[in-house]
Amino acid sequence: MQAWAVVENGQPLQAIEMPTPEPVGSQVLLEVVHCGVCHSDLHLWEGHYGLGGTKRMLLKDRGVTLPLVMGHEIVGRVVKAGPDARGVRTGDLKIVYPWLGCGTCATCRAENDNMCLTPRSIGVFQNGGYATHVLVPEPRHLIDLGALPAPIAATYACSGLTAYSAVKKALPLPPDEPVVIIGIGGLGLYATAILRALGHRKIVAVDLKAENRAAALEAGASDVVDANTVSLSQAVTAAAGGGIAVAIDFVNSSTTAQTAFEGLRRGGMLVQVGFFGGELNLPLPLMPLRALTIIGSYVGSPADLRELVELGSGGRLPPIPLKTVPQSRVNDVLCDLRDGRITGRVVLDAPVNAARIPSATPAHA
Repeated sequence: MQAWAVVENGQPLQAIEMPTPEPVGSQVLLEVVHCGVCHSDLHLWEGHYGLGGTKRMLLKDRGVTLPLVMGHEIVGRVVKAGPDARGVRTGDLKIVYPWLGCGTCATCRAENDNMCLTPRSIGVFQNGGYATHVLVPEPRHLIDLGALPAPIAATYACSGLTAYSAVKKALPLPPDEPVVIIGIGGLGLYATAILRALGHRKIVAVDLKAENRAAALEAGASDVVDANTVSLSQAVTAAAGGGIAVAIDFVNSSTTAQTAFEGLRRGGMLVQVGFFGGELNLPLPLMPLRALTIIGSYVGSPADLRELVELGSGGRLPPIPLKTVPQSRVNDVLCDLRDGRITGRVVLDAPVNAARIPSATPAHA
């Protein structure tokens, strides 16, 4: 099979040939049709997360090994299944749920795979969708597309799922209580659209780029704030109407986290999602005195993904700005993403899109 792999951190991905996996047991092999390019791929490409100051968390210390085929927002077509895989058919088009754990612990079996203590995520700890094929451990990690167009469905596997999971942590909340969304990339746009689809009305979107703020208004934001503003905390608090009920930080830098924390009202919540990096200094007495909550949110569960697909299939979620490009342009896309030249999402078209589409025939009943 063909793939684009990180061979050396920070260097262009290389086109390589790899053996096409042969599924065994309950494994399922898919031809990749579409694969989204996610901001977290930049950290995998670079090989680290920033922890504030000069401190870094090296991904090799977390078990990430090179060469690595990135890509975790995958829609693929089933081409082969192991003898123990049930309920899949050759030709089925599926979203791949990539946030795999060990598969055997109580956490995984309760469908909280993303919280497993032994992560094996596709495109992170094992080869992903920047390739012609991808291997999935078992059929339960394959999600029906519903009525979604395939390129949009690919982005649901991370961008949409991560936003949906973060929004669920903020709700229930009266519809006119202020929710602040910091960072209006693909995740921030999805969070805005999801909140609006769920009936929320007071949504304040914060971003550096005018085009992203305009996209947020299109997605359903009630107010926008220019993140270039000198007194950003005051501007965000003013837009929220005097205090933030919930802030969802899809950037999660020292600056954005501090801004969000300072704006929280009594009983407010900060949901931290982004990987930009940094640190947050907290005046600890304020935590109990103001009854504040700070919570991290990491992707979501298979059940969350199915709920999101149902929401999107019902026509309640407007599509985010999206363009598709050939998989061979992955290095250009990564550079554009790194340099802030992308609004919304870019999805790679795999070479299989130019090939025949097999008819649907049983793989295993």
